[in-house]
Amino acid sequence: MSKLILVRHGETVYNAKGLWTGWHDPLLSPKGKKHAKAIAEALRNYGVSKAYTSELIRAKHTWQIIHEHIIINEQAIPVQAHQHLNERSYGKFAGKNKWQVKKEVGDAEFMQIRRSWDYRVPEGESLKDVYERAVPYLQKNILPEIAAGEIVISVTHGNTNRALIKHLDGLADEAVSQVEMPHELILVYHFENGAPVKKEEIRFTL
Repeated sequence: MSKLILVRHGETVYNAKGLWTGWHDPLLSPKGKKHAKAIAEALRNYGVSKAYTSELIRAKHTWQIIHEHIIINEQAIPVQAHQHLNERSYGKFAGKNKWQVKKEVGDAEFMQIRRSWDYRVPEGESLKDVYERAVPYLQKNILPEIAAGEIVISVTHGNTNRALIKHLDGLADEAVSQVEMPHELILVYHFENGAPVKKEEIRFTL
């Protein structure tokens, strides 16, 4: 049975400080590197055969660590990176402290920024914008690999994963506000005949 494995990059130095990241490109924190190793340990027996990442350093580095700990018989796993899998652009809020922004804009707008479907931040994107670039990429490039029997891992970001989950789970627009993708969660979609038939959650703690 082919599979699509969704993971989020490990914690970054921005995440550790409560900063919105978006298209900024911070490095993994020491804890983030541990996240990547824990993901590799959880997936060691899954037979990953192909990887996709965003173009951002945190996703690529997370995959590099996973790959280092998951390869069998020194057979490298092919990987492809693309900007369509990048995190949501947080525009003018990128690099700012989330909780300071909350004080400035108020609770209602803060929740719109964080969790709504179609709220576009100034100079940035909405989750809908992320969906409209990430899902076509999934359909054109990743799902054909799965239909061919591959076990694919996608190492991306919180909002990229929320967009992909919305599509794979067939969620309504209003339901996406309830979707979370923490660093400590791995989602495994099992496919038959090119369609997902089972969703497995793997949670871990450091």
